[in-house]
Amino acid sequence: MNPELYTRAQRALAELKGAVFELIVHSPEGISNAEIGRQLGIYGGHSGQAGHISRTILELLEKDEIVHQDAKTKLWTLRPLKK
Repeated sequence: MNPELYTRAQRALAELKGAVFELIVHSPEGISNAEIGRQLGIYGGHSGQAGHISRTILELLEKDEIVHQDAKTKLWTLRPLKK
C-alpha cells in the first residue's frame, strides 16, 4: 500500500462526507439522495448507477450513526441523539 495515496483518498472521502453532512444539516425537513448528488455534482455514475456515489457516502454516514433515512419518504436527516 502506498501511504501517501491512501492518505489522499481518505482526505477526499472525509471531504465528501463533510459536504453531504452539511447539506443534511441545512435540510432539517430531509433531503433525497438524488438532491444531494445533484447539488454536489456527484449524481452521475456508470450506466444504470446514477446516485451511486452519494448513496455510498450516505451509507457510510449511516453506519457511523450520523444520518438516518426515513423508510416512508426516503429522505435523509440527522439521526436523533441517543438519550
